[in-house]
Amino acid sequence: MTNSRKENNDRVPRRLLVTGGAGFIGSNFVHYWCENYPDDRVVVLDALTYAGNRRTLAALEERPNFRFVEGNICDRALADRLLQAEKIDTVAHFAAESHVDRSILGPGAFVQTNVVGTFTLLEAFRQHWNITANSAVNEGEQQYRFLHVSTDEVYGSLGPNDPAFTETTPYAPNSPYSASKAGSDHLVRAYHHTYGLPTIITNCSNNYGPYQFPEKLIPLMCINALIGKNLPVYGDGQNVRDWLFVIDHCRALDVVIHRGKPGETYNVGGNNEVKNIDLVKTLCQLMDELSPDLPVRPCSNLITFVKDRPGHDRRYAINSTKLKTQLGWTPSVTVEEGLRKTVAWYLTHRDWWEPLLSEEYQAYYRQVYVS
Repeated sequence: MTNSRKENNDRVPRRLLVTGGAGFIGSNFVHYWCENYPDDRVVVLDALTYAGNRRTLAALEERPNFRFVEGNICDRALADRLLQAEKIDTVAHFAAESHVDRSILGPGAFVQTNVVGTFTLLEAFRQHWNITANSAVNEGEQQYRFLHVSTDEVYGSLGPNDPAFTETTPYAPNSPYSASKAGSDHLVRAYHHTYGLPTIITNCSNNYGPYQFPEKLIPLMCINALIGKNLPVYGDGQNVRDWLFVIDHCRALDVVIHRGKPGETYNVGGNNEVKNIDLVKTLCQLMDELSPDLPVRPCSNLITFVKDRPGHDRRYAINSTKLKTQLGWTPSVTVEEGLRKTVAWYLTHRDWWEPLLSEEYQAYYRQVYVS
């Protein structure tokens, strides 16, 4: 399907606050939005923790409708100032601690950012909405939205023959990360039902694509192959994930912001269920094909099975029927096409990822993968 800009030529420009906009999904969303809606005001709020990278947004810094603010979503005074000064009508909330392994090592940061941070934003937006939306007389008064971007991990783990997660699947989070995201989901839902706040929740499957921090599976495999390090695969490698190309995710969020119904939840999946070991082998084949100067060839020789992650969910799968039937979105990028694009990006953007391999990252890596 086409994006909403092409379908809504008479739309009222939005004024967005994008939290976590220097992170992986958030930065791709910001680039997508600025390209497709150049008349909209986009304000990025990001704390620039280890996974936030302002360089990802460098090409946007000179745009008159773009602003970057370094700050924490738990800072209520800052949130109040930004919402009021920028006359924000749409919050796209990506900011989160998001890596399961880090949540096992240090769960406190996940509760603080994902639960307390989301609560802080909701309270700030509720106050702003009560003041501005109720007194608005302009054409765009009905377009206030608080979009909360969440994960399929809140639903727990599926057996090999279980049906895919739907929006009515009971929550059963199994890691500190997914539990903190579940808590934030419940808060967002409650603020709609209690206060009437125009909130929408999306739960997506595993994203991949450009600008993803090296700790995640796909960039980890690409970068390790390029520098000749082992490719660590948890357990037996049979864990299954549904892979969603990040630009397809951005397209889904586009239609949800423009046509989604407040109070609703929409699942966003890629229809690409793949076992981890098969994904890694595919990445190895692509690396061998696209990178003639690998330190180790074939790079599948670097595959190393490591001790499984504690409480490792066996399978995730997303049913996106609601998003398709109600809003007309379907994924457009196959996993084969998306992986090729992603590998090519990491091959040609060493200047982006090499500085991220810091001593802090190396210490984390040894803690997780080196016994």
